[in-house]
Amino acid sequence: MADKLKNTRVAILATDGFERAELIEPRKALDAEGAETKVISPKSGQIKAWEKDHWGETVRVDVALEQAKPDDFDALLLPGGVINADSIRMEPRAVEFVRAFVTAGKPVAAICHAPWILIEADAVRGRKLTSWPSLKTDLKNAGANWVDEQVVTDNGLVTSRKPDDIPAFNKKMIEEFGEGVHAPAGSNRRGWES
Repeated sequence: MADKLKNTRVAILATDGFERAELIEPRKALDAEGAETKVISPKSGQIKAWEKDHWGETVRVDVALEQAKPDDFDALLLPGGVINADSIRMEPRAVEFVRAFVTAGKPVAAICHAPWILIEADAVRGRKLTSWPSLKTDLKNAGANWVDEQVVTDNGLVTSRKPDDIPAFNKKMIEEFGEGVHAPAGSNRRGWES
């Protein structure tokens, strides 16, 4: 086990319908680098994965969203999955949880449909990012500079398009999470940093 992320506490915000590979694989990569990962969810007990076209395995929820405090974490992972991302962005407490990371300049990694949550948290304006292609217009309308690339990094924000991008996503996520806090709220850029 490596220790690039030793003493780094990572929140993984998800609910039923998360894309299996987009939570499990990044979490394994984070754990392998010594990070302490916790699944945070509006649901208690367990959440169920979506695996391509069917329900998959369950993952234990470590901390209920209502008890989770952004100050207890150094970074945030947002797995994709249409059902997951759509449900999370409709939870005001979840949106505030994400916004707290953004405001503090803590690194955030979001893959596939997860940038929907960033839109809801008003965290994409003026930022360069990617996503599943169907989110392109949503992101542009929210003020993002959307590009079709395997992985995009913008001052602590790491985004990728799909499960095939996970190796590149994991590498950049580990790098950004290891760097810690980036330019926080109040700098001269709009959206993420203002």
